[in-house]
Amino acid sequence: MFLLSEPTDSQVRSILANQRAKEFSYQAVGATRGELPSGYAVLQGRIDLGQGPAIFGRAVHQLRQWKMFDVPGIRLCWPDAPIQPGETVAVAIHHFGFWSLNCCKIVYVIDEDGPTRRFGFACGTLPEHAEEGEERFTVEWDRSSNLVFYEILSFSRAGKAAVKLAYPVALWLQRRFLRHSLVAMAERLRAGQSAAATRPS
Repeated sequence: MFLLSEPTDSQVRSILANQRAKEFSYQAVGATRGELPSGYAVLQGRIDLGQGPAIFGRAVHQLRQWKMFDVPGIRLCWPDAPIQPGETVAVAIHHFGFWSLNCCKIVYVIDEDGPTRRFGFACGTLPEHAEEGEERFTVEWDRSSNLVFYEILSFSRAGKAAVKLAYPVALWLQRRFLRHSLVAMAERLRAGQSAAATRPS
Protein backbone atom coordinates (compact mmCIF):
# COMPACT_ATOMS: atom_id res chain seq x y z
CA MET A 1 0.00 0.00 0.00
CA PHE A 2 1.38 3.40 -1.03
CA LEU A 3 0.43 6.56 0.88
CA LEU A 4 1.18 10.27 0.56
CA SER A 5 1.54 10.66 4.34
CA GLU A 6 2.63 8.49 7.24
CA PRO A 7 -0.11 5.95 8.08
CA THR A 8 -1.96 6.59 11.33
CA ASP A 9 -2.09 3.98 14.09
CA SER A 10 -5.77 3.36 13.35
CA GLN A 11 -5.02 2.78 9.66
CA VAL A 12 -2.29 0.31 10.53
CA ARG A 13 -4.50 -1.57 13.00
CA SER A 14 -7.28 -1.85 10.43
CA ILE A 15 -4.95 -3.16 7.72
CA LEU A 16 -3.25 -5.62 10.08
CA ALA A 17 -6.63 -6.94 11.25
CA ASN A 18 -7.49 -7.65 7.62
CA GLN A 19 -4.13 -9.29 6.85
CA ARG A 20 -3.86 -11.62 9.85
CA ALA A 21 -6.08 -14.30 8.31
CA LYS A 22 -4.47 -14.07 4.87
CA GLU A 23 -2.15 -16.69 3.40
CA PHE A 24 1.45 -15.87 2.50
CA SER A 25 1.85 -14.24 -0.91
CA TYR A 26 4.55 -16.67 -2.12
CA GLN A 27 4.84 -20.44 -2.41
CA ALA A 28 8.26 -21.26 -0.96
CA VAL A 29 7.19 -20.67 2.65
CA GLY A 30 9.98 -21.55 5.08
CA ALA A 31 12.66 -21.80 2.39
CA THR A 32 15.11 -19.62 4.37
CA ARG A 33 15.64 -22.75 6.52
CA GLY A 34 17.33 -24.54 3.64
CA GLU A 35 17.42 -24.42 -0.16
CA LEU A 36 16.32 -21.06 -1.53
CA PRO A 37 13.90 -20.96 -4.49
CA SER A 38 14.96 -19.90 -7.97
CA GLY A 39 13.58 -16.77 -9.59
CA TYR A 40 14.16 -14.53 -6.57
CA ALA A 41 16.80 -11.97 -5.68
CA VAL A 42 18.84 -13.17 -2.70
CA LEU A 43 20.43 -10.83 -0.16
CA GLN A 44 22.60 -11.88 2.77
CA GLY A 45 24.60 -9.94 5.32
CA ARG A 46 26.45 -10.84 8.51
CA ILE A 47 28.21 -8.81 11.19
CA ASP A 48 30.37 -9.64 14.20
CA LEU A 49 28.70 -8.47 17.43
CA GLY A 50 31.37 -9.49 19.93
CA GLN A 51 32.18 -12.50 22.05
CA GLY A 52 30.64 -14.69 24.70
CA PRO A 53 27.28 -15.76 26.09
CA ALA A 54 26.50 -12.36 27.63
CA ILE A 55 26.73 -10.68 24.21
CA PHE A 56 24.59 -13.44 22.72
CA GLY A 57 21.97 -12.93 25.42
CA ARG A 58 21.83 -9.19 24.77
CA ALA A 59 21.61 -9.79 21.02
CA VAL A 60 18.66 -12.15 21.52
CA HIS A 61 16.98 -9.48 23.66
CA GLN A 62 17.46 -6.90 20.88
CA LEU A 63 16.02 -9.29 18.31
CA ARG A 64 12.98 -10.03 20.50
CA GLN A 65 12.33 -6.27 20.64
CA TRP A 66 12.66 -5.91 16.86
CA LYS A 67 15.54 -3.45 17.33
CA MET A 68 17.02 -4.46 13.96
CA PHE A 69 14.26 -2.28 12.45
CA ASP A 70 15.47 0.85 14.26
CA VAL A 71 16.86 2.36 11.08
CA PRO A 72 16.18 5.73 9.37
CA GLY A 73 12.93 5.99 7.44
CA ILE A 74 11.40 2.80 8.85
CA ARG A 75 8.69 2.34 11.48
CA LEU A 76 7.73 -1.13 12.69
CA CYS A 77 4.14 -1.68 13.82
CA TRP A 78 4.41 -2.90 16.51
CA PRO A 79 7.74 -3.45 18.34
CA ASP A 80 5.98 -5.25 21.23
CA ALA A 81 4.75 -8.04 18.93
CA PRO A 82 5.82 -11.38 20.44
CA ILE A 83 8.24 -13.53 18.48
CA GLN A 84 6.02 -16.49 17.64
CA PRO A 85 4.77 -18.13 14.43
CA GLY A 86 1.71 -16.45 12.98
CA GLU A 87 2.36 -13.05 14.58
CA THR A 88 1.67 -10.29 12.04
CA VAL A 89 3.42 -6.92 11.79
CA ALA A 90 3.53 -4.02 9.35
CA VAL A 91 6.55 -2.04 8.21
CA ALA A 92 5.96 1.60 7.25
CA ILE A 93 8.71 2.94 5.00
CA HIS A 94 9.32 6.56 4.02
CA HIS A 95 11.04 6.90 0.66
CA PHE A 96 11.14 9.42 -2.19
CA GLY A 97 8.51 11.65 -0.60
CA PHE A 98 5.84 9.01 0.06
CA TRP A 99 5.13 6.09 2.40
CA SER A 100 4.52 2.42 1.82
CA LEU A 101 2.99 -0.03 4.29
CA ASN A 102 4.07 -3.65 4.00
CA CYS A 103 2.59 -6.52 6.02
CA CYS A 104 4.31 -9.75 6.93
CA LYS A 105 3.87 -12.71 9.25
CA ILE A 106 6.34 -14.75 11.28
CA VAL A 107 6.85 -18.08 9.50
CA TYR A 108 8.97 -19.92 12.06
CA VAL A 109 11.19 -19.35 15.08
CA ILE A 110 14.71 -20.73 15.60
CA ASP A 111 15.91 -21.58 19.11
CA GLU A 112 18.75 -24.07 18.86
CA ASP A 113 21.38 -25.22 21.33
CA GLY A 114 24.55 -27.13 20.56
CA PRO A 115 28.08 -26.28 19.37
CA THR A 116 26.44 -23.15 17.88
CA ARG A 117 23.68 -21.48 19.87
CA ARG A 118 21.16 -19.82 17.54
CA PHE A 119 18.06 -17.71 17.95
CA GLY A 120 16.00 -15.99 15.31
CA PHE A 121 12.94 -16.04 13.12
CA ALA A 122 11.73 -15.56 9.56
CA CYS A 123 9.03 -13.24 8.25
CA GLY A 124 7.05 -13.93 5.09
CA THR A 125 5.18 -11.42 2.97
CA LEU A 126 1.38 -11.13 2.96
CA PRO A 127 -0.83 -9.87 0.10
CA GLU A 128 -0.57 -6.27 1.38
CA HIS A 129 3.16 -6.09 0.67
CA ALA A 130 4.98 -4.55 -2.27
CA GLU A 131 7.14 -7.65 -2.69
CA GLU A 132 6.91 -11.43 -2.39
CA GLY A 133 9.37 -13.44 -0.34
CA GLU A 134 10.88 -14.17 3.04
CA GLU A 135 13.48 -12.67 5.35
CA ARG A 136 15.30 -14.40 8.21
CA PHE A 137 16.95 -12.65 11.16
CA THR A 138 19.31 -14.69 13.37
CA VAL A 139 21.92 -14.23 16.05
CA GLU A 140 24.35 -17.03 16.82
CA TRP A 141 27.11 -17.80 19.29
CA ASP A 142 29.81 -20.17 18.05
CA ARG A 143 31.06 -21.81 21.21
CA SER A 144 34.30 -22.99 19.59
CA SER A 145 35.39 -19.47 18.60
CA ASN A 146 33.27 -17.65 21.23
CA LEU A 147 32.14 -15.23 18.49
CA VAL A 148 28.60 -13.84 18.20
CA PHE A 149 27.11 -12.87 14.84
CA TYR A 150 23.95 -11.24 13.53
CA GLU A 151 22.79 -12.33 10.09
CA ILE A 152 20.04 -11.41 7.61
CA LEU A 153 19.06 -13.68 4.73
CA SER A 154 16.24 -12.93 2.30
CA PHE A 155 14.78 -13.88 -1.04
CA SER A 156 12.31 -11.61 -2.80
CA ARG A 157 10.81 -10.50 -6.07
CA ALA A 158 8.36 -7.80 -7.13
CA GLY A 159 4.81 -8.50 -6.05
CA LYS A 160 2.51 -5.76 -7.27
CA ALA A 161 2.55 -4.59 -10.87
CA ALA A 162 3.63 -1.08 -9.90
CA VAL A 163 6.63 -2.49 -8.05
CA LYS A 164 7.73 -4.57 -11.06
CA LEU A 165 8.35 -1.36 -12.98
CA ALA A 166 10.52 0.04 -10.20
CA TYR A 167 11.96 -3.20 -8.78
CA PRO A 168 15.61 -2.07 -9.14
CA VAL A 169 14.77 0.78 -6.76
CA ALA A 170 12.98 -1.62 -4.38
CA LEU A 171 16.04 -3.88 -4.39
CA TRP A 172 18.28 -0.90 -3.67
CA LEU A 173 16.06 -0.04 -0.68
CA GLN A 174 16.36 -3.63 0.55
CA ARG A 175 20.14 -3.49 0.34
CA ARG A 176 20.13 -0.20 2.23
CA PHE A 177 17.94 -1.70 4.96
CA LEU A 178 20.28 -4.69 5.25
CA ARG A 179 23.33 -2.45 5.73
CA HIS A 180 21.57 -0.18 8.23
CA SER A 181 20.12 -3.11 10.17
CA LEU A 182 23.52 -4.78 10.56
CA VAL A 183 25.06 -1.52 11.77
CA ALA A 184 22.13 -0.80 14.11
CA MET A 185 22.49 -4.15 15.87
CA ALA A 186 26.26 -3.80 16.20
CA GLU A 187 25.98 -0.26 17.58
CA ARG A 188 23.36 -1.29 20.14
CA LEU A 189 25.55 -4.10 21.39
CA ARG A 190 28.59 -1.80 21.59
CA ALA A 191 26.54 0.81 23.48
CA GLY A 192 25.43 -1.87 25.93
CA GLN A 193 29.02 -2.97 26.48
CA SER A 194 30.15 0.63 27.08
CA ALA A 195 27.36 1.21 29.60
CA ALA A 196 28.25 -1.99 31.43
CA ALA A 197 31.93 -1.03 31.52
CA THR A 198 31.26 2.43 33.02
CA ARG A 199 28.66 1.27 35.55
CA PRO A 200 29.91 1.66 39.18
CA SER A 201 30.72 -1.63 40.85
